[in-house]
Amino acid sequence: MYRFSNTVIGFLNLFTLLASIPIIGGGLWMARSSTTCESFLQTPLLVVGFVVLIVSLAGFIGACFNVAWALWVYLVVMLVLIGTLLSLTIFGFVVTSEGGGNVITGRAYKEYRLPEYSGWLRTRVKDHNNWRAIRTCIFGSKTCSKISTWTPLDYLEKDMSPVQSGCCKPPTSCDYTATMVPQDPDCYRWSNSPGFLCYECDSCKAGVLEDVKNNWRKLSVLNIVVIVFLICIYSIGCCAFRNSRRSETDYPYGRNRMSKARPRWDYYWWRWWNERRDQLY
Repeated sequence: MYRFSNTVIGFLNLFTLLASIPIIGGGLWMARSSTTCESFLQTPLLVVGFVVLIVSLAGFIGACFNVAWALWVYLVVMLVLIGTLLSLTIFGFVVTSEGGGNVITGRAYKEYRLPEYSGWLRTRVKDHNNWRAIRTCIFGSKTCSKISTWTPLDYLEKDMSPVQSGCCKPPTSCDYTATMVPQDPDCYRWSNSPGFLCYECDSCKAGVLEDVKNNWRKLSVLNIVVIVFLICIYSIGCCAFRNSRRSETDYPYGRNRMSKARPRWDYYWWRWWNERRDQLY
């Protein structure tokens, strides 16, 4: 008869096993898509999907069929998974601790400056290949076309997303009537052409990093919930592992029905002496 911990682990891993199928399917579908934005997610989705599939399968087999080695593999991988998620969560909070928007007087939106973000994030967006893919993604999402019909009054009253504020307009401080006054370098990178706008501006890269920061913070909070959940499952899995080992010997884990698998070196001498003594007396 299966014990409670084995049953719970079996049901939990059956659920995660089924959940991994649409994750893998989504990753394969994105791999066939030609949209640049979706290609960023296909590799993480496939990796997460296959890891969840393997871990869930090992846990399900080990718990439901009392296979101790499968549960051992399951617990080891779970421990590595918990450690990895914990490391990523701490790293996420560290790299997103800097940055944030600057309030513009008389405007509802904020503007963003690239030097205010962490060096690790700045390095990612300054890489030519990375930024080319991100730029294509922004252009394909038609983010800037959503505000292309705004009036000057709309710019005063309406809010913008970080990407719209950084990529779809020049910095508010720009003054194109002054020719000899030093200005923000982004003022000279701006173009009225819908295909260029301010996509090469540092403010655009800063707006992207602000979006990354906000999303990463949300993901880090979700990771904390997942880590707590995985720790609970790991504790139940340890009980299931002990139950599986106990079912092999009918004794608690760590004890065996034989006190010694091989007699000590003086056992035969001791038996011969007792036999001789019984013959003499």
